[in-house]
Amino acid sequence: MRQAKLTDPAASGTAAAAPNDVDEYLARVPEPARTTLNKIRAIIRSVVPQETTEAIHYGMPAFKYKGPLLGYAAFSNHCSLFPMGASVIAAFQQELRGFESSKGTIRFPVERPPSATLIKKLVKAQIAENEQKKSVDCAGAIPSRRQLYLELERGYRQNH
Repeated sequence: MRQAKLTDPAASGTAAAAPNDVDEYLARVPEPARTTLNKIRAIIRSVVPQETTEAIHYGMPAFKYKGPLLGYAAFSNHCSLFPMGASVIAAFQQELRGFESSKGTIRFPVERPPSATLIKKLVKAQIAENEQKKSVDCAGAIPSRRQLYLELERGYRQNH
């Protein structure tokens, strides 16, 4: 997997320095991938809690809330989403049919990203997982992936 060649007008023939922030990363991504990533960013921003932060994490834009949430990036032939918990991808296996996915990556053609609804579900599931990790009870019981998914679905159905 190769990351999309980032354009940097200030580069003088040497490799461009890593971007300092998300806006700088996105400014370097060529079209049409930039538009796709900006749409994904807007979708994610629409559902994350206010205290969520954005940063460059592992060289790509990422959201953090009570731990890493989700990253996204452009590559030469596709874009990818990186939920920061493999259980999220496993929980949405059926809905991710049609996309190439692995333990921590969802790959898609630039012109055919996942639906806004699916992206929102992935983000909400990762938020729920991060919140559960932060609120482990005194006995140390951690809910199963299935329990997290069912809790997310219950909340989703109540809100829609």
